[in-house]
Amino acid sequence: MTARRRILVSGAGIAGCAAAIALAERGHDLRLIERQQEWAFASSGIFLYSNALVSLEALGALDEVLAAGFVVPQGRNPYLDHRGEAIVTTYYPTAAGGRIPAIVGIKRAELHRILAARLSAVGVRVELGTTIADLVDDAEAARVTTSDGSLHTYDLVVSGEGLRSPLRQHVAPEVEVRYSGFGIWRSIHERPTDLTDKIMQMGIGTRLGIMPISDDWLYTFGTVSDPDKTRHARDEWPRLMREALAEHHGPARALLDEIGTHSDVLYTAVEEVVLPLPWHRGHVLLIGDAAHAGTPFMGQGGAMALEDALVLAECLDREGHLEAALTLFGRRREPVCRFAQDVSRAVGESGAQVRDASVRREEMRAGAQDAVDSFYAELDRLRAETAPG
Repeated sequence: MTARRRILVSGAGIAGCAAAIALAERGHDLRLIERQQEWAFASSGIFLYSNALVSLEALGALDEVLAAGFVVPQGRNPYLDHRGEAIVTTYYPTAAGGRIPAIVGIKRAELHRILAARLSAVGVRVELGTTIADLVDDAEAARVTTSDGSLHTYDLVVSGEGLRSPLRQHVAPEVEVRYSGFGIWRSIHERPTDLTDKIMQMGIGTRLGIMPISDDWLYTFGTVSDPDKTRHARDEWPRLMREALAEHHGPARALLDEIGTHSDVLYTAVEEVVLPLPWHRGHVLLIGDAAHAGTPFMGQGGAMALEDALVLAECLDREGHLEAALTLFGRRREPVCRFAQDVSRAVGESGAQVRDASVRREEMRAGAQDAVDSFYAELDRLRAETAPG
């Protein structure tokens, strides 16, 4: 490591927690703040592909994630049509010669519990209910007043604040959140013992996924086209989710039928942040969704945030000058994150098209596995291409 820096991380989501762990492990002086009075999560579950699991191993959290989550056998992902009839089965890649599995589903609360334990292990305390009240960024450092009234000077301020990061106004005030035209319905259910795969059902302009997230639970996620960004009354969510995805039968049917007023249902308008370089200004850096929030169709949001954290720590180790380190970080991460964003958006747009079912079936049978393999191969190529020599 070149120098011990005093670093403030704002936002204790996946990106912020991972950055705090990675930087504290390298000896930096870390402070981590989070605006929520207590952690709450906007989605019941998350699936982590092998590239995310590689990062979690580097952060010292993989074993706990594997124990708490659900490992999908062989990384198997059957695709069905909306009637529940088989189209094709794809297999996602493992890592480290098969030692790291291809897909793990986990409750978001469990993932954050594990990250919180790692924070404690490396000596970082999360200050909940705390925000940045004022920031003065000059040539020497960033002087930050937080909502508890304290004033401190930092060598680096990292925003892991997510999609609506207030610090993005400091770095790139001209960039606004972009609506994707999609909405996502989510619900949580008890897992039937025989449901062990990640399942995707392709409807007529809709997609419905089923993902085990523990031995006992699974969650569903249904994508719908919503160009008008409709606002739905929360007490109507269960009924509206059933109606929006009513065309789906097969394994989805029983799950949709059980949704009622008692159910844990969430609707989210899908938004993006497309931010050109630089991702920093002065002593302030954006990572995770603050810099590159994307659509969820490739399941890479958490993975990209975890990778950001580790690459940032590497860049600070490599470069003694902060500007050089942050510039290197952007050059390494932007091509990878932009590629993941672009592919995910294209997958969502393709799934929203009303197409002849037989044509889509034949196209998927001919190319779905190649699409999976080429996506992960290109991620690997971009990482290698942008890594320092």
